[in-house]
Amino acid sequence: MRPRKLWTALAALAAVLALAAPPGAEERGGASAQAVLRERVRAWRQEHEKEIVRELADLLALPNVAANPADIQRNAEHLLRMLARRGIEGRLLTAGDSPPAVYGELRAPGARRTVVFYAHYDGQPADPADWGRDPWSPVLRTGGSGSQEVDLAAATLPLDPEWRLYARSASDDKGPIVAMLAALDALRAAGVAPTVNVKFFFEGEEEAGSPHLTQILERHRELLAADAWVLADGPVHQTRRMQVVFGARGVSGAELTVYGPGRALHSGHYGNWAPNPAALLVELLGGLRGPDGEVRIAGFLDDVRPLSESERRAAAETPLVEEDLRRELGLAWTEGKGERLQELVMRPALNLRGLQAAQVGKGARNAIPTEARASIDFRLVPDQTPEKVRAKMEEHLRRQGFWITAEEPDLEARKAHPRIVRLEWEPGYPGARTSMDLPVSRAVLRAVEEGTGGPVIKVPMLGGSVPMHLFTETLRTPVIAVPIVNHDNNQHAAHENLRLQNLWDGIEVYSALFARLGTTWPSR
Repeated sequence: MRPRKLWTALAALAAVLALAAPPGAEERGGASAQAVLRERVRAWRQEHEKEIVRELADLLALPNVAANPADIQRNAEHLLRMLARRGIEGRLLTAGDSPPAVYGELRAPGARRTVVFYAHYDGQPADPADWGRDPWSPVLRTGGSGSQEVDLAAATLPLDPEWRLYARSASDDKGPIVAMLAALDALRAAGVAPTVNVKFFFEGEEEAGSPHLTQILERHRELLAADAWVLADGPVHQTRRMQVVFGARGVSGAELTVYGPGRALHSGHYGNWAPNPAALLVELLGGLRGPDGEVRIAGFLDDVRPLSESERRAAAETPLVEEDLRRELGLAWTEGKGERLQELVMRPALNLRGLQAAQVGKGARNAIPTEARASIDFRLVPDQTPEKVRAKMEEHLRRQGFWITAEEPDLEARKAHPRIVRLEWEPGYPGARTSMDLPVSRAVLRAVEEGTGGPVIKVPMLGGSVPMHLFTETLRTPVIAVPIVNHDNNQHAAHENLRLQNLWDGIEVYSALFARLGTTWPSR
């Protein structure tokens, strides 16, 4: 039977299969339908571990920085072929000159709900010098210290779940895409069809700030209509337990450049006379951020939406990880005056992500540099907006005596203004939180718990940034994140990796979401 016809036939039995134990349940000691389904998915995965890892490695081998349109197009076409192998007709969604989003749809006859599953296939830039090799040449390695490279073809089953696959985007965010599609394969093998209409939306410029996402959502609003979105981005909890996340901080970044003399000057001949831009930049940054991470911009916290009682309770119930993290990371102290990590990442923040002013070490010279640069990012929470934060930041700088420009100042401007800062803002978006008390929120929690076989951690808001706001504001649809990747995955850094057990767990969780959401979600 052709894949699409097979899915149609299975979908007619979806509700029964989802609610009743699969054959053999009684012989297994009366195990629940959910437990037996989980066992069947796991058994299929154990037989196909090599194929799953190989499919992910093939996807990871494609460079995927959003700034390179040709690479992004190759990724999108590869994803279309992956969907087609499952009998899913895919298409590319664009708006203007945007990179394509990859869309696919799998309808379940009789389903009362439609859920869009989101992931992104673009990745952060990667420097081969930092990795010591090509970041887009996937390598499977054993875990722990002294890890060794593994030949997947020669490896015996089952694969060690602590092995890790190293490549750019292994965890952020191509791993979850393969987990979703493998989950469909596992359900098909188990004779179970989804109980919701499933739509896939794989974005191609999330790591570039999603500048075209709103346009794509608006242009294809009817096609993307759904009852909820489930986002597969971000890590599991630091305890390795699965978490369901109901919000994420927004982000807004900026590049700052301050200026000194028109040419580098001898620090002995001109020191204490010619302004030093490196010193000026340090002063500027010290006025933005305090030693405990507090933001010193007037009015910065004015628009922050308070947490609800449910959100405060969930945050208080998250497991303690601070002591273990300090030990793992070699930290003698932490910012935030000793408050818990979960509490702190639900607040707005200003991060100094880079500094540049002349040279250090062997390249250092006794000279006053011509300019100094800093790169910062703001993490925003509801109801802050990038526009308001930018306005408050610029007003703060003006009060510090800075003349602000968006262009490189010419000689006349440099002579006219004692303090100049060139401020280049990046695209950004606000934070968002979905209420934890909605019926869909409870349904997703229950389905994920069935997929894991135990309770999960409820997180009101992730510290990282995911464009949840764009979905909730543009489509007026609840958005919930179900991340699967390991917390120590080195995302955005060298040696990004995905622990195999997290990939296996993800297959089981997405299987449960596909097969159970239609039954755990109350009728309208």
